[in-house]
Order: sequence, then C-alpha cells, then structure tokens
Amino acid sequence: MPTIDLNCDVGESFGAFTIGADADMMASITSANIACGFHAGDPAVMRRTVRLAHAAGVGVGAHPGLADLGGFGRREMRVSPQEVEDMVLYQVGALAAIASSEGATLRHVKAHGALYNMAARDRGLAEALARAVRVFDPSLVLFGLAGSELLRAAAAAGLSAASEGFADRSYEPDGSLTPRSTSGAVVEDVETVVRRGVRMAVEGRVIATDGSELDLKIDTICLHGDTPGSLELARALRTGLEQVGVSVRRFSGPSR
Repeated sequence: MPTIDLNCDVGESFGAFTIGADADMMASITSANIACGFHAGDPAVMRRTVRLAHAAGVGVGAHPGLADLGGFGRREMRVSPQEVEDMVLYQVGALAAIASSEGATLRHVKAHGALYNMAARDRGLAEALARAVRVFDPSLVLFGLAGSELLRAAAAAGLSAASEGFADRSYEPDGSLTPRSTSGAVVEDVETVVRRGVRMAVEGRVIATDGSELDLKIDTICLHGDTPGSLELARALRTGLEQVGVSVRRFSGPSR
C-alpha cells in the first residue's frame, strides 16, 4: 500500500473574518498550506496558523495566491511570468520568516486557486513559480496538479515535487479541475469524497465528469478548509485511507 500525504488549505481567515476550522483540522492532516496575505490571511493569522501546525507536527507550507482578497484568489488575472515570480517570492519569504520566528521550518509551497490552475496549464507561469521557489530555497517541495506543467517545471528546476490529487473536486477529461463556476465542481458528500480519495491513493485513478477514467500518480491529496463540512471530510478521509492500509504521513520524498 502507498504512503499518502493529506494536505489542506488553511490560515485563510483575515481581520474580523473567520474561515475554516484550522485548529481542529490539524489532527487529520499532515501538511498545511498557509495563506500568505494576498488572497487571504494576515500576519496575525499566518503566525497563529504556523503555531498550530508546528505544535501538531504538521508540515508547514506557503500558499501564495494572486493579489485578489475580494475574490479569494479564485479569479484569473492577466499576470506576466515576472510578476508571478515576484509575488510568489514575496509571499513565500513572508511565511518563512514567520515560521522561523515560531521555531518551525518551511517545507513546501503550493500555489492557491487561480494561480495554481493558471500555472498548471501555462508553461511560462509554471516556470516562473518554480524559479521563485528555487531561488528562495531549492530544498522546498513544490506541490502541483498531477500531470501538469507545474510538475514538469519543478523537475526542470531541480525541485522535489509532490503530485497532487483532489478528493473534493471534480475533474475534466483532460485532467484539469472543473471550474468552480460549474455545478458539481466541489464534491461535498462525505462518502463520495472518501471513495474518490481512497481510489486515488490505492489505484491512482479517478472518474472525470464525462465518465472516463483518468490515471493519476498521487503523492498528496488536498482538501479545502472552506469546503462545507471540511472537518468531517478530513476526518473521514484519513480514517478511510488508514482502514485500507494506506500510510498517511507528511510527504518527504521525490514524486513517483
């Protein structure tokens, strides 16, 4: 049976607004993608979330996004590769400084929302994102959508990469994630999420929206902290994985 990392986007509260149950989520996940202030999060939330992850033994990762607080970083924007490299470097550096202040070590980088999806298909943006990670710290792991330009850019840059699958999102036949504007893009039914996640981990397969089956090599499975019932989903998915013999632990090796 494989070893699977279970990651979640957290630290997405800001100011007076609370999003997600970060403290409770730490008991079920092994890697935390912490928002860096562009799409969500603020310095206080970043520090608090790093502290939570570090205390729970959860891997601390930077979750950089587009400068789109109003759209939660999920609206595509026209940005150049240089702009992507600069904004990712800025955000990763900020989260790394906070992690260091808490005695934690930054372990990975995973882009958020629209930036993630844009870099998954755009070679230039993927290479820019990988460059930002490499120049900051080449030991960091870059998380990317299975089969995407992000993983190819990571390999070309000499970075370790984690191939990512999504248990709570639907897939298009080309392996991309279904746009959130489409009905059914977010999977909320607990049994369905668990079944999809277990099959990804054990068989490396998932059913696309047209009924076709995709082959995916998965190192880490993502859940979203802002998905309704995310805490229940995380608990159920981890239990489901462990019940079939999958070892759930933080990603620490090269992509298969």
